[in-house]
Amino acid sequence: MNTAELHITSYKTLAGVLIMLLLLTTITINVTSFDLRLWNVTIALMIAGGKGYLVMTYFMHLKYENKIIRAFVMVVLLLFLVIFGITFIDYLYR
Repeated sequence: MNTAELHITSYKTLAGVLIMLLLLTTITINVTSFDLRLWNVTIALMIAGGKGYLVMTYFMHLKYENKIIRAFVMVVLLLFLVIFGITFIDYLYR
């Protein structure tokens, strides 16, 4: 049998991920109460990226996928970061 078919994530791990997602959401909400100018958006997006990583790794089971699937996801994330960078450059020079 393939090891990707045998994965079972424990409730303890899923509860830990849930607590981390709730904690990161709370931090994101609290960051918006401070006037950090451009850093508000930057911090919020970095936290959102971390939350996305947790969701992809544990809830979408990317942790247990083949290396080729992981590579495809990394290419998509790299493309996303390039587009994100271009958007930030446009935002900075308006």
